[in-house]
Amino acid sequence: MAKRKDDASKPLSKPDAEAVAGKGGETHQIASGDTPVLTTQQGVPVADDQNSLRVGARGPTLLEDFHFREKIFHFDHERIPERVVHARGYGAHGYFENYGPLADVTSADLFQRKGEKTPVFVRFSTVAGSKGSADLARDVRGFAVKFYTKQGNWDLVGNNIPVFFIQDAIKFPDLIHAAKPEPDRAFPQAQTAHDNFWDFISLTPESMHMVMWIMSDRTIPRSFRFMEGFGVHTFRLINAEGKSTFVKFHWKPKQGLQSVVWNEAVKINGADPDFHRRDLWAAIEAGDFPEWELGVQLFDEDFARKFEFDVLDATKIIPEEQVPVKRIGRMVLDRRVDNFFAETEQVAFCTQNIVRGIDFSDDPLLQGRNFSYLDTQLKRLGGPNFTHLPINAPKCPFAHFQQDGHMAMHNPRGRVNYEPNSWSDGGPRESPEAGFKSYPEPVEGPNVRVRSETFSDHYSQARQFYISQTEIEQRHIGNALTFELSKVQTPAIRARMVSHLLNIDAGLAEVVAAGLRLKEIPGPATAARPTRQDLKPSAKLSIIKNGPKSFAGRKVGALVTDGVDAAVLAALGKALKAEGAMLKLIAPEVGGVKDSAGAWHDADEKLEGGPSVLFDAVAILPSKEGAGLLASLPAARDFIADATAHRKFVAYAPAAAPLLEKAGVAMDEGFVPLNKSGDANGFVARCRGLRFWDRAAAER
Repeated sequence: MAKRKDDASKPLSKPDAEAVAGKGGETHQIASGDTPVLTTQQGVPVADDQNSLRVGARGPTLLEDFHFREKIFHFDHERIPERVVHARGYGAHGYFENYGPLADVTSADLFQRKGEKTPVFVRFSTVAGSKGSADLARDVRGFAVKFYTKQGNWDLVGNNIPVFFIQDAIKFPDLIHAAKPEPDRAFPQAQTAHDNFWDFISLTPESMHMVMWIMSDRTIPRSFRFMEGFGVHTFRLINAEGKSTFVKFHWKPKQGLQSVVWNEAVKINGADPDFHRRDLWAAIEAGDFPEWELGVQLFDEDFARKFEFDVLDATKIIPEEQVPVKRIGRMVLDRRVDNFFAETEQVAFCTQNIVRGIDFSDDPLLQGRNFSYLDTQLKRLGGPNFTHLPINAPKCPFAHFQQDGHMAMHNPRGRVNYEPNSWSDGGPRESPEAGFKSYPEPVEGPNVRVRSETFSDHYSQARQFYISQTEIEQRHIGNALTFELSKVQTPAIRARMVSHLLNIDAGLAEVVAAGLRLKEIPGPATAARPTRQDLKPSAKLSIIKNGPKSFAGRKVGALVTDGVDAAVLAALGKALKAEGAMLKLIAPEVGGVKDSAGAWHDADEKLEGGPSVLFDAVAILPSKEGAGLLASLPAARDFIADATAHRKFVAYAPAAAPLLEKAGVAMDEGFVPLNKSGDANGFVARCRGLRFWDRAAAER
């Protein structure tokens, strides 16, 4: 093993920076050198760029924080008209069906009656890439839901990961600037495998829990339909008596969890960069409507005080073993959009959009988002009247005195446009009985820029996530870190990241250090709090442990030629249909093939355009003559080799044996022979496991 060097985790020296000053202005310099002092756009030196101004260490963010507002305001207006983040998105309409009354914890109208359906619009997205980037980038996925309730619109603006990189919204511009293409070269696109991102992350220990998630398979989901969603923050539910209950929101896919492997993701992006979009569209068109259950973790102030971490810290989760997720309703997406631009592109989500019975916590990241999102929509959609667009307008009655502005589509009628007024027909009027009421949380403390000490443990839950993964998932995390850091050109940044990994898991750090071939192993990074070793693994954090119980919603790609066994093909199609899965035919020519009984079958894909990466399992069903033809085609050999390498279940006809040998694959128990029509049911049953992970063990 390489020699340990205890000072390798020290920060890099900052490069010289050119000073920026207005005409006739002078740059503020620090006394000890030439590095300019960070200032506001007005030239005011900044004392703290790490924390927003709040009341006390755990209190709400103050509107008077001019530095935070200027920084976020400028960041929100950097792009036009594309979203700065979440630019590549895809949406669908549906409904939320409530399972039963929740009046004991919330007065929110949509949760009061069993079986009541509330219209919703959902937008899934990647975060870092532009509108033209590919679907299978390794990235966080946005999972935003707009509920059109009878009390107004509620936006649950979440992600497919329950934690975030940062604890304070003032750091969001820095995070996204670091993750986006480097400004002097405008690449890499939709990737974090570059120096700027890992430089920022390695200097931001609070990101380490999120690092474990983004380097896991969570960031390369098989489909929008097979991923979880999270509200990320701690919110409040308020009942009719004004009692508050803390809540974290979860979306649980009824189809189960599923991701792809990295090599597969890379090839899918080349074969079909619209893979996730096409999948959601096709599922809805086929009537295979995606479903999620809405779950809540409910807890009180007493639990929040006793919990190992701060419930206001967005870099932390509450393990489901400690607070189980109660499933309170289901969401079904059953209608695609009529026009992508009018709906998916123009939809405006704002975390501030809540309804009576739901309220905020003092999470500093959430507090900042409540400002940022509204400001963003103002710029992106051209003015304050974006709520006039049909996709953003509430479906319940609404009335207010807001008027005019860019592209106003409706205005108050008559002489009255203010409140209070003395006219008998001068409504609308406020309603203390029906109106929204904020929870009267007592707040006291000095105006300070500090981070609460309860936010200072940055490694313990990162370790908990890692030890909660299966062996194959842990290997994927190690491989992902090694790949990403191998693209970093600055050796000191690589070493600095390994120093953080030593605080998470020594074995993981050694794997990454060996993969990067570090000349010297750094010492562990300085930690504000030591990593806790007593946190138990949480099975709910593993994808493989929470896979589907059926093969429903998945696809089998069958490679066929003329003379394909008619009985076997029919039996396979029947078995997949009974399972709720799909059979797609891939043939040498897209026109199709003639089976052994003389019947014609149209092909879904031409061989070169339908690689095995597009399917969840494959079947190799050529005739004897067809196998000879396919053996000479590189695309056919790649079809089989990739399916094998990606641990997929492979069904094969007896005639395919020479083709499999030509493709250079070694058959194992993940290969299922289809000698007769009755074998099809057994193959589909095996496919419920999604992948034959033991093949990975054999390769290792």
